[in-house]
Amino acid sequence: MINLNKKIKFKISADGGSASGKTTGCHIISKKFKMSFLSSGTLYRYCALRIIENKKNYDKNYINKIAKSITAKKLNNKKLYNPNVATLASKIAKKLYIRKALNTFQKNFINNSRLTIIEGRDIGSKIMPNADLKLFFTCSINKKAKRRFKEFKLLNNKITLKQVEKALIQRDKDDIRRKISPLIMPKNAVLVDTTNLTISEMKEKLTKLVIKNIKFKYGNL
Repeated sequence: MINLNKKIKFKISADGGSASGKTTGCHIISKKFKMSFLSSGTLYRYCALRIIENKKNYDKNYINKIAKSITAKKLNNKKLYNPNVATLASKIAKKLYIRKALNTFQKNFINNSRLTIIEGRDIGSKIMPNADLKLFFTCSINKKAKRRFKEFKLLNNKITLKQVEKALIQRDKDDIRRKISPLIMPKNAVLVDTTNLTISEMKEKLTKLVIKNIKFKYGNL
């Protein structure tokens, strides 16, 4: 763990497709540098979960109500990773009024933290365009599918690797092609290919990268 000088303010955006390793990478960075971490996808998943559980239509008023009730504790819920929740989350993420409602939570999260790292699909391009360091994670579809297959297998032992791979390909296509806040590699972002990286190698690579950029901004730590 690295304790940064309290005068240091540093914001990191991390974008990438499904199962690209960005969440794991962000957890590594947040723990190493004591940064506040937010996975923006959990906000959409939380809305989707509430919609499914309460059998509600996702009209503007209901979404605004959900958005105002979100807390960090509520985002720590295993149910958010149910495949049905993920599917609906991807669908509602295309709605402009839903993105606006959840953007407020993300902006407040950024403003209330000195050291921040947020991951998603439009963080460096839309939510935090002035981030001190922008990361873009990528990974081969084969490796991505195997990673996500292990997670989904715990929830549904009948699911196949082929089904997971197909779903990931479609999800990335949807995110790249959507008109509102599409998945893109932000300008000046650093590409992080996790296809052949072990967790240990990823930790070393990201730690060096963050230190290098903090020193670039502030000089010696």
